[in-house]
Amino acid sequence: MNHPIGRRIFVKQGALAFMALGLPPDFLMRRLLAGTLGMDRKKTLICIFQRGAVDGLSMVVPFGEDAYYSVRNSIAVPRPARGQDGTALDLDGFFGLHPALRPLLDLYQSGEMAIVHAVGSPHPTRSHFDAQDFMETGTPGVKTTTDGWLNRVLQETRCSDCGGRTLNDATAHAADHAAGQAAMATVPSLRGVAMGSALPRSLRGDHPALAIPDLAAFGVRGGDAMARGFRSVYRTARGDAVTSAADEAFEAIKILEKLDPARYAAANGAEYPQGEFGRSLQQIAQLVKADVGVEIAFADIGGWDTHVGQGGVQGQLAQRLRELASGVAALHRDLGDRMEDVIILTMSEFGRTVAENGSGGTDHGHANCMLAIGGGVKGGKVLGRWPGLERDQLYEGRDLALTTDFRDVFGEIVTGHLGVDHMDRIFPAFEADPARYRGVLG
Repeated sequence: MNHPIGRRIFVKQGALAFMALGLPPDFLMRRLLAGTLGMDRKKTLICIFQRGAVDGLSMVVPFGEDAYYSVRNSIAVPRPARGQDGTALDLDGFFGLHPALRPLLDLYQSGEMAIVHAVGSPHPTRSHFDAQDFMETGTPGVKTTTDGWLNRVLQETRCSDCGGRTLNDATAHAADHAAGQAAMATVPSLRGVAMGSALPRSLRGDHPALAIPDLAAFGVRGGDAMARGFRSVYRTARGDAVTSAADEAFEAIKILEKLDPARYAAANGAEYPQGEFGRSLQQIAQLVKADVGVEIAFADIGGWDTHVGQGGVQGQLAQRLRELASGVAALHRDLGDRMEDVIILTMSEFGRTVAENGSGGTDHGHANCMLAIGGGVKGGKVLGRWPGLERDQLYEGRDLALTTDFRDVFGEIVTGHLGVDHMDRIFPAFEADPARYRGVLG
């Protein structure tokens, strides 16, 4: 059964994306089974995508490399200097944080934040669109992958109710529950949530997930008439899985409407930055603390494509880093003790050139850096093998070389933090090897 008009209303008016546009009609026929289970899980992964390719060499500065300064005349972040503002924040005598990231320094020093440098996709593309797709699908170089790696994680996560079978085997899982091995949850899934108007590629797939632009406006707009119209689109005479999907969608709306985001007060004195990114992180915190079953949350922050006028200690890059740091620090503070069960992971599609260009910016590059923050993180270290910045050490003579595949970082976190067992199902055609893990988790 195919109802394209109903789907448009569902997404546009409701801002609710149980499916990405283009998914096959039988998506709704899965009864949202996987999404109705596992509501009492305690671990959450919060992914932050820095879209546009952040300059990782300014984000986490290799101030111990003379070559960094020899090719960056106006945008290099100065070496640390005791008692002076506007210099790199020394981490280990070789690397330093951009001074705009100062709100994160305490997390690093307390062992709650780890950095992986020279990490990224092994594919050579410098196209934003392709590189973002490859990172979100988890299949670098393969353009035919239709689902995202985070959606596959949700499919593979074990049901905490029945304690055994993975959600990937939906038919057998349903039989288990029908046989009385566990009680079917009565509320729909909120296991995978993205803050935005559409699901990112990483969360698209067979497992249901939500796209929420704003909790305060979440729901099927248009009042009772629109709600009745929505129900009529998906309700069938048999009362089958399509009807169930529609009913469960409304249950999700009811749950989230009860959160009353307008009255939410951040805890522990946390102050989120103004704007969409800060609001997204605050609402993620609200969802986590409301215990509605969120296991994976996703937020975007753009503005990293700094070809012109990038700036050094000050400028457009510093402004974006300041927003990132203040948002992440506020999220960490707001969640408080819950950070013991949360990991925040940053990512970007690729890095930028080592050398400054003629417009005071940087061009599309290769390897980059990631931040991992949380109670399970073995922090206080810059991890990975550093390749060096001398010309003969660079990728194609211009970029930071890759020494860690992003799938090894993702893999370490989802196995150690979320309990995924079968990495071949998360990253097909990629041979996972714990020996390559960088020690992000304690």
